[in-house]
Amino acid sequence: MRLVLGFMWLLHWLPLPVLGRLGEAVGSLLFALVASRRKIALTNLRLCLPHLSEDERRRIAKRHFQAYTRSVLERSVLWWASEARLKRLIRVEPEMPLAAMHAGPTILLCPHFVCLDVAGVSIAMETSACSIYTRQQNKVFDEALRKGRSRFRPVKIFSRGEGVKPIIRAMREGLPFFMLPDMDFGAKDAEFVPFFGIPAATLTAPARLAAATGAKVIPVIASFLPDYKGWKIRFYPAWEDFPGKDMVAATRRMNAFIEERVLENPEEYFWAHKRFKTRPEGEPGFYG
Repeated sequence: MRLVLGFMWLLHWLPLPVLGRLGEAVGSLLFALVASRRKIALTNLRLCLPHLSEDERRRIAKRHFQAYTRSVLERSVLWWASEARLKRLIRVEPEMPLAAMHAGPTILLCPHFVCLDVAGVSIAMETSACSIYTRQQNKVFDEALRKGRSRFRPVKIFSRGEGVKPIIRAMREGLPFFMLPDMDFGAKDAEFVPFFGIPAATLTAPARLAAATGAKVIPVIASFLPDYKGWKIRFYPAWEDFPGKDMVAATRRMNAFIEERVLENPEEYFWAHKRFKTRPEGEPGFYG
């Protein structure tokens, strides 16, 4: 792993157009070779975008592999490039809502698009925050991941196994919570809420945290700029009347928002994750 990280460090010196094209080339190769992940992506696309032809879904899946691999290689820039270079490459629109983020408890809701790490770094360049992640099995990579996400400002990064209490304490101390809301972690603390019409085990934590802390929810989406010029971060207006009294309805509202963003930029959503792995009792699985 140290050799891999050393190679990634070398990559960060490359111009972004070169690094981006290299990532896309490797992604095309992985799409051809990694049949298991290709099958997961195509299954998700068949479930979520049934109105498209098989060829159209296959093209999106291939572009997703290219985009995802590109984002992994470009992570080298996020982890090791200078702050000045990053600020030249990251376009924030509209401006980051720092006043709102510091005015009270805030959840920055960042769905799993491939550039989500760019959003985290852009926030860390401006303010301290907190987040939660899945601890990596390789200790060297785990340390690199944590350092890469917190090298500009103090960022409290909690392991998923620590539960929600440290996040609530950090939010009450004034740290915005950078939250990734849309992966299948099983039925615990989740409800089966439609995602593109398919019941999906969806964490109700965003709604419950907002209710428990009085936090505003500000969605943020990161994407590639055209022509390998960098990345765009878009902050959406804070959701009004969220979560309300019905946590399931609030979670359905969240999924509907994510669906809209996926349709705007389908190739950059994380299709290679088994989003529908957990099924309601008695319902067969989708992934074989």
